Amino acid sequence: MTEEPGTIIDWAMFSRTRTELGPAFVRIIGYFREDGEKSIAKIEDAMQRKDATALVIPAHTLKSEARQFGAELLGEIAEEIEFAARRAIEMRLFPDNLIPTAARLRPAYHETIALLEKEINPLVERRPAFGRAAGHNQNFGRL
Repeated sequence: MTEEPGTIIDWAMFSRTRTELGPAFVRIIGYFREDGEKSIAKIEDAMQRKDATALVIPAHTLKSEARQFGAELLGEIAEEIEFAARRAIEMRLFPDNLIPTAARLRPAYHETIALLEKEINPLVERRPAFGRAAGHNQNFGRL
């Protein structure tokens, strides 16, 4: 569940995933970055070719991976594409109404990646975690 409708990142989910993955987190988020680029390229190609079947797998993959990291907006857009593509396959019609949604995908992806990279960058000062005092341990080692 997101913090509020239209939230780009559900930071609570992000934190849970980060904790669960431990030291592998940065490597796996790198895979998400690479896979996301590939999925978006496949979605854009399928949209240009008007191939609803080719939309399903990359949209499903992007949705699942995005939600794993709390990337809710990206997950919502990918889910809308996936479900519309599945309906289109059943009705044997291409979902032309998806064009504006698909156009939002790449900008949402880039915004999401920028936020995630900012959060995992060890040189960026963090916002306080829920329930902790602001700036907790941010001055450690500073003169």
